[in-house]
Amino acid sequence: MLSAIFLYCCLGGFAGILAGLLGVGGGIVIVPMLVFAFGWQGFPPQYIMLLALGTSLGSIMFTSISSALSHSRRGAVDWRAVGRIAPGIMLGTFCGSHLAALLPKKGLQIFFVCFLAYVVSQMLLGKKPRASRELPGMAGMSCAGGVIGIISSLVGIGGGTLSVPFLIWHNVEIHRAIGTSAAIGFPIAVAGFFGYLVAGWNAVGLPAGSLGYVYLPALCSLVVCSMLTAPIGVRISHSLDVPRLKRCFAVLLIVVGAKMLWDVI
Repeated sequence: MLSAIFLYCCLGGFAGILAGLLGVGGGIVIVPMLVFAFGWQGFPPQYIMLLALGTSLGSIMFTSISSALSHSRRGAVDWRAVGRIAPGIMLGTFCGSHLAALLPKKGLQIFFVCFLAYVVSQMLLGKKPRASRELPGMAGMSCAGGVIGIISSLVGIGGGTLSVPFLIWHNVEIHRAIGTSAAIGFPIAVAGFFGYLVAGWNAVGLPAGSLGYVYLPALCSLVVCSMLTAPIGVRISHSLDVPRLKRCFAVLLIVVGAKMLWDVI
């Protein structure tokens, strides 16, 4: 058990740095590692992925708070944009979690990989959006949030992978886009976390220490370490110039796209 806790702590530390640096929840790293750890601990196979997803979202709730507050202290969070996009994000994530079992994922994954390839090319080539393009109003932001939430649920990614490119496309400076995305990660995580908690409330045969599809020993370890390291990621983020930070985010998108393409193949 101690070796598993050590693994969870290391994973939480890395996820916290990633959240502060790039404004993403770190689920792309946390979920596969939790699947490995839960399998190694001998958890029931039918629950491993559900526990990994629920536990990951629970940790991101706290990581996003730590990261967002650190970015906010540097003036890098557009709280008005967060307030406008949050309702749509939460509704989209909730609906997406219910649609996930009904819709074929391969077509959406292929579309999303193509979208990521386009975003990466724009970042690496230094293409800029039209100077007149600004963030939409309440209705537009809510609709955008709904789309981000639905896609995030259906293809199993964190909202930051979509919200950062969306904000940059509307001429939000990248440091501010990353800080705002970190804050947006909180409503996504809350909606998803409670969805998995409720869905697994009456599940039979869950390992001891589970609350619905959330494994509390892993959650506590992830939370403590990720909240300690998220400010480190924020400091690294604000010490990098814009072109270098864009290249870092482009690398993340390449990793996400490659994993998704591998899943399809």
